[in-house]
Amino acid sequence: MVWVKRFFWGALVLVALLAAALAVYATRAFPALDGELKLPALAAPVTVARDGADVTHIKAQSPRDAWMALGYVHAQERGWQLEFNRRVMRGELSEVLGEATLDTDKLMRTLGIMEAAQRQWQVLPAEAKQALQAYSDGINAFYAGSAQALSPEFHVLGVKPGGAGQPWTPQDSVGWALMMALDLGGNWGNEFARLSAAKVLTTEQLWQLFTPYPGEAPASKTDFAKLYAELGVFRPDAIKTGAAEPIPERAGDRFGIQALATRPDLLALDINDWAANIGNVEGKGSNNWVLAGSHTVSGKPLLANDPHLGLSAPAIWYFARLQAPAGQGADGKAAPALDVIGATLPGLPFVVLGRTAKVAWGFTNTGPDVQDLYLEQINPANPQQYRVPGSGPAQWADFSTRSETIKIKGKPDVSLKVRTSRHGPVLSDAQKTHGELLDTGKYVIALRWSALETDNLTTLAALRANQAQSVDELIAAYADHHSPMQNVVMADVAGKVAYKAIGKVPLRKADNDILGIAPSPGWQARYDWAGWLPYAQTPQADAVAIGKKGWFSNANQSVVPPGSDLFLGQDWVVPYRFDRIEKLLAAQPRHDAASMQAIQSDQLSSATLRLLPLLQKTVSQHPLAAQAQAALTSFDGVMRPDSAAPLIFSVWVDELTRGVIGSKLGEARLKSMYGKRHFRSAIEEMVARDDKAWCGAAGCAVQSTAALDRALTALQATRGGEPAHWKWGDAHQALSAHRPFSNVAALARLFDVSVPTGGDSFTVNVGQYWPNDAKFPFANRHAASLRAVYDLADLEKSQFIYQTGQSGLVFSSRYRDMSRTWVGVSYRPLQMNPAGFTHELQLKP
Repeated sequence: MVWVKRFFWGALVLVALLAAALAVYATRAFPALDGELKLPALAAPVTVARDGADVTHIKAQSPRDAWMALGYVHAQERGWQLEFNRRVMRGELSEVLGEATLDTDKLMRTLGIMEAAQRQWQVLPAEAKQALQAYSDGINAFYAGSAQALSPEFHVLGVKPGGAGQPWTPQDSVGWALMMALDLGGNWGNEFARLSAAKVLTTEQLWQLFTPYPGEAPASKTDFAKLYAELGVFRPDAIKTGAAEPIPERAGDRFGIQALATRPDLLALDINDWAANIGNVEGKGSNNWVLAGSHTVSGKPLLANDPHLGLSAPAIWYFARLQAPAGQGADGKAAPALDVIGATLPGLPFVVLGRTAKVAWGFTNTGPDVQDLYLEQINPANPQQYRVPGSGPAQWADFSTRSETIKIKGKPDVSLKVRTSRHGPVLSDAQKTHGELLDTGKYVIALRWSALETDNLTTLAALRANQAQSVDELIAAYADHHSPMQNVVMADVAGKVAYKAIGKVPLRKADNDILGIAPSPGWQARYDWAGWLPYAQTPQADAVAIGKKGWFSNANQSVVPPGSDLFLGQDWVVPYRFDRIEKLLAAQPRHDAASMQAIQSDQLSSATLRLLPLLQKTVSQHPLAAQAQAALTSFDGVMRPDSAAPLIFSVWVDELTRGVIGSKLGEARLKSMYGKRHFRSAIEEMVARDDKAWCGAAGCAVQSTAALDRALTALQATRGGEPAHWKWGDAHQALSAHRPFSNVAALARLFDVSVPTGGDSFTVNVGQYWPNDAKFPFANRHAASLRAVYDLADLEKSQFIYQTGQSGLVFSSRYRDMSRTWVGVSYRPLQMNPAGFTHELQLKP
């Protein structure tokens, strides 16, 4: 008994010591928000104050010092986010996560993000270089001199900031701007999906599946099925052609933290899923609108913006104000004063979305076709060569090559040979799905992507936008914005409003009959790009045009004017959100900030109303069918989180899509295409015409019955046998997932931020779910990453919110403190001159 008592007390002491050690560590991991800290590279002291809305106000004596201080603050608050993002874009994840992320690293190295960033850095003018260098210096100074302990992610994974190099470089900021373009500005996935589908579908069926934008004909009249068959591009043994590997089960509740030792691949699931879906613009959208003073209560403009991005914890945004007087820039020229507030991106020294003292702006993704895939024909006599344009016999050129070494945790290094054609990187060397579809002994696929061009000066445009004080100055500043193309609405205190699409979009030749819709023969010069659309000719609307209507809105619908010969692409978002916003804006003669917020909260799904009549009349013998139909009888298409009807509808339409489209594509090809790509327009049209070629000889009603039976069986198994107790919000949790700990249950419960939400992919208050997710198929993964409303009658009445919190430290109360406010569509004030500050820190040289 003595030994038992000693063991008990010893264990108790050990636990107490461990708890004390953890408490000490947690305390040391918190950033200093008050007092004084040394930042030797500063030219003068900088004040860093947090207001009651937890917006960080940085007041410096020069813009350089302000940018440096922002870098320091980002490292304080979002150190792991910076480290993880740096490793993603550099293709260095496998060094810390092991072999599971090797394919993602290969893709990033093949794209050459950092090679392009280095080229673009070299041509930046001195003013942009100074900002990026100062920001980088601030991050590095934090790691060099701060007593703050690293956040838990570094310790759990055994990671040193920056690895063997610096934690951050100016080129990393250029690279992170490219990564945002990669996430928002591409359609190569759609092009490849059309290529894959053309193996099993006729071209007519291809356009029935990848429907043109409403009111438009297919952009290309090319018979893709015939073209690719005649070229012989497909592997003859490709039974599972184009299929992704089976989707792994999410770690979820099946794994605890101990699984990290035996299943390090769990940490790679989310990032690999992201990499596999690059090049799909579907769902990557936003809402914004601006009202002329003639349509507002105050007589001055109102502007609203809610960019839709993948939800993450911590959030993608960090809200800050940067303030500094005019001075002298690095080039010796006068540097304008800096006073801007809004959403910054950790990794960049600018306010991306926000306002200055006199002008406000908001973005949506334009989504033009700025990526083209090319089939490069391999020389049968020399596989290191590919075919190029030329008359007479086939002409051949050598691939450009470079070698990359990828370090892998616990494994030998891997050497990667990256090939580049005259169009760009050879993607099929890094994408497994390409090799499963193509006969790579005859053809490979190369990518032309606008963002990789050396003249990409996007960071310069962001710098100059932060100095703008009017709509005209803002339009001029964005002339250098390159990628991704964005729809900008803007308004100033003088009452001027405007819309402008900013960024580079390629022009295609008159005899280009494919127009980038699907992979083109790379040896035919007619498929090469023919230059760029001049900035003066990108879509726009001036104050006069907006004043006639009263407002301008965008929700990623086509921005090409009706009757225009301009071709920007065909993969636009179906205009359900746009039509709803237009209706709500037209519903009253004058609006105020409250009505702007009401529109941002709207959860009516017009897409649901399109298919709901079919579901309501669907006959089913399932034991729960009568209760389900009772719940659907009064359903009005509003996707309320506390209602069963939106859940029943969503699971049914998922099953209907799988049944109808899967029967043609096959299971493997369906898995590779469906999920983040929803095919809703295709299903709507197939059902409307009762298309027996797709639905089967018995018609679409029979498919609907089978889908409802499967849906109710699935819901009964996962939600119980009482439909009255089912709630959409329980399945449709807004899941802000941590990278990479979201896949380990014991860590996910701590690091993820999850709240019940309504809406769906087609509501103004958007909530996109990915039904190919094996664990959480209806979780809200892609939503309003922030909401903001700007009142130009008094910009100090501007408001914002986003879905997590300012801190990236999981122990902090500021890690998730905005989540409930965000889900309730409430806001925090966004003020340059708040009533007071809750914290004040002095950074001194």
